[in-house]
Amino acid sequence: METSGVKSCYQGAAQALLELVAQVPEAAWSLPALGEWDVRGLTGHASRALSTVETYLAAPAAGPRLDGPVSYFTAIRAGASPAAIAQRGKETGDALGEDPAAAVGELVQRVTGLVGRTPGDALVATPAGTLTLIDYLPTRTFELAVHGLDLARAVGIPVPASLKPGIAASLELAGAIAAQLPTAGDLLLLLTGRTGLPGGLSVV
Repeated sequence: METSGVKSCYQGAAQALLELVAQVPEAAWSLPALGEWDVRGLTGHASRALSTVETYLAAPAAGPRLDGPVSYFTAIRAGASPAAIAQRGKETGDALGEDPAAAVGELVQRVTGLVGRTPGDALVATPAGTLTLIDYLPTRTFELAVHGLDLARAVGIPVPASLKPGIAASLELAGAIAAQLPTAGDLLLLLTGRTGLPGGLSVV
């Protein structure tokens, strides 16, 4: 996908998150959502797919140079702490304040504007290593797509049409990540309905 397409896909997924958050009823923010997160915590975690772009673009390049989104996820997978991720989500959710939808709206406007005017080859300094913006954005689109679906399920609201390109791009990225794992064969069997998925779900 060309630079403009990668940016457009990310911006659409960001807009989808905003559309979802805007539909969350006031009484639903404390409802269980995903693992340790309530709806607020899940929203906080999802919003980090925006705030990290802003933060990491401003940081000096450091660490190993990563050659793409698959390398990024491989590095993150090796060093991720589920407890730390859960806690960051809760803290970020709390920081959204009394009007999470307004806070997410401001973040979406600011970060999508930043992405639009930043060259694709600008360096992004993540905790896992440094990569270009155009290689980092698909990882953020992936987070927005997956957690957008999580949020829609938790609150019982439709998935916005603006998330469809992000879902499609994330399926491609998920396949590329899966191909690098020792469990690649098992995952292929899962996706083709051989085992695990309810209702005979399959990609073929």
